[in-house]
Amino acid sequence: MALDFNKIKTYSLRSRKSKVKVGDFFKIFSSDDNLLASLPDILAAKDFKELVEEILKAHRDRRQIIFMLGAHVIKCGLSPLIIDLMRRRVISAVALNGAGIIHDLEIAYQGNTSEDVDRAIQDGSFGMARETAGYLNKAIKDGNKEKMGIGEAVGRMIKERGLEYREFSILYAGVKYNIPLTVHIAIGTDIIHMHPSCDGASIGEAGLRDFRKFCELVSRLERGVVINFGSAVILPEVFLKALSVARNLGFKVKRFTAADFDMLKQYRAFTNVVKRPAIEGKGFSFLGHHEIMIPLLYRAIIEEIKVTSNQ
Repeated sequence: MALDFNKIKTYSLRSRKSKVKVGDFFKIFSSDDNLLASLPDILAAKDFKELVEEILKAHRDRRQIIFMLGAHVIKCGLSPLIIDLMRRRVISAVALNGAGIIHDLEIAYQGNTSEDVDRAIQDGSFGMARETAGYLNKAIKDGNKEKMGIGEAVGRMIKERGLEYREFSILYAGVKYNIPLTVHIAIGTDIIHMHPSCDGASIGEAGLRDFRKFCELVSRLERGVVINFGSAVILPEVFLKALSVARNLGFKVKRFTAADFDMLKQYRAFTNVVKRPAIEGKGFSFLGHHEIMIPLLYRAIIEEIKVTSNQ
């Protein structure tokens, strides 16, 4: 039997509750207007605005704002934005993986980085740059003798040697602005581990020192913000363990804002940073290229700080 479509029940559009309204749309703005305020109050844009507000609130209240950075943040030319946020005391701590210190050091040393791996792996020359391994392995070994973590040791070395492009170095900025900077390494993942100058004992001891420093930073994360930029495994795993240590020791770390920025949705980053940790807090996930998303975040933060300071 054919269906009788004339019997379909309808209702007035005006009586329906709709999720999107013109008041939430993007607002065309002039050069004097605010980028963040112009964004639509819809989906990811709404989440983005909320994240910025949480960052600004934590900044005003002098709470922890921890940036965890994968190496691609440096390779995409974004170090100046991170450094400026460190200078402004928006970022209160930075965590890097092992590849991060390699690209940061090479930038500080000669103003360029990122070798052609496809070509270099053919003849075994991949990762064999003398200066990269020599500078970093010596800095870690010497710093460990003075009970330093890897981040502080490499940052201090860049400063003491007066490397030409040090103003582009996040590690140097950590020393310059007295911002805690920790480095979290897995043995065998980084090119400096292939060189005879690599000292496993120093990496292990200095790396453990950085992990314990990171645990202390996380213990003060209540009502703060932590953001992971592009680290798929290492930093999300380190963060989860540090959070467990802090809570195990009795620190109240329940209400904080967590976010993950990456080009793809990664299981560990989403689960360990966005989903699992916050008991009473909020978690956000944003997909997009770092070279676009991080400048947008930076611009939104800076504009809001200027508006606040002018009030």
